Amino acid sequence: MSRGPSADVVVVGGGLVGAALSYELACAGASVALVDASHPGRASDAGAGIVSPETFHDPDEEWFAFGADAAGHLDTLNARLAEDGADPGPEAFARCGSLVVALAEHEDPWFTEVADRIAARHVDVAEISAGEARALFPPLGPLWRALHSPAAARVDGRRLSDAIRTAAVRRGVTFHSMEVVAFDHRGDRVTSVLGEHGAVHCDTMVLAGGAWSPGAARRLGVDLPVTPTKGQIVHVALPALDRADAGGIEGSASGRWPLVQPILNFYLVPWPGGRVACGGTFEADAGFDCRPTAGGLRDLMRECVAIAPGLVDATFLEVRVGLRPTSADDRPLLGPLPGWANVHACTGHGANGLLLGPYSGALVAAGVLGTSVGEPTPVPYPAARFFGP
Repeated sequence: MSRGPSADVVVVGGGLVGAALSYELACAGASVALVDASHPGRASDAGAGIVSPETFHDPDEEWFAFGADAAGHLDTLNARLAEDGADPGPEAFARCGSLVVALAEHEDPWFTEVADRIAARHVDVAEISAGEARALFPPLGPLWRALHSPAAARVDGRRLSDAIRTAAVRRGVTFHSMEVVAFDHRGDRVTSVLGEHGAVHCDTMVLAGGAWSPGAARRLGVDLPVTPTKGQIVHVALPALDRADAGGIEGSASGRWPLVQPILNFYLVPWPGGRVACGGTFEADAGFDCRPTAGGLRDLMRECVAIAPGLVDATFLEVRVGLRPTSADDRPLLGPLPGWANVHACTGHGANGLLLGPYSGALVAAGVLGTSVGEPTPVPYPAARFFGP
């Protein structure tokens, strides 16, 4: 096989996480090659896009802080992309607020627990009346209680990923469209990533292929504890709003509606043009099956109109299916791969990839540059607190 191209770092996986990681490395001056098989079912192409760490249900305060840092990073990242001539636009990332709701009285214990936890974090979230909640999201039905967070945002994973890839190319990242089939190595250092169409040689490699990362890790003799969790999300549109919003995002009524996060039900994410996403199913035993199913569609539609009866006349648009990379402890796996001197992982973000992925990419990029590109002595990852088992 011919010598082929080479790079300081080869990133395996070209979804949002891999693209963001490549971009951060290139911004720091590393030469980067991104190898991507473009698997169907990639999570970042299907995710609903909830950016609301202030309403995390998890009691882990470090996890809340990590989410808050990640949300702040998204703000910064969007500004940097614009400076690099790859502005993702206002529809890619917009602050719309969020409603955490209990639909019925029997949900009150869970709602109270979440409300107390949020209040203890001193974030800008307040309880509002059911009427006030419906004024913010008119299709909503009867509610028992509601919390309003004005800070929450939504992100369009497809638009943001495209913008990051554009900026990465402008920073010199090269893309190689191929499936990884093997690795060359010398001792405990990977020297080449071998694909269907040739080899890319490297000083360092990062596995950032979402649910497909464990398959690559097994080729290196490592059991990466990440499994695919299938999620189906249905998109509907209110025709009247679709016509009314034709003038653009600034005049879009539904574009200003908040996210809706029921305590015990599926979520709703509104977009301009009368579009609303309802999701998502959690199918842990589906493997890599990324087909939309009748059962999934039934569950999604039932929940959609139960939460928001005003959507009963909405038009069905599509079902998106993504395979979330879920770790054993529901925390991302960030850091060096055991047994290898120059291989790192950046995966395992589960249902929070659109929020946490770009920030994790920045952390792992910093760790890579501190350990393997010109610096053989390991250095701790800055602020990286979650390394799966």
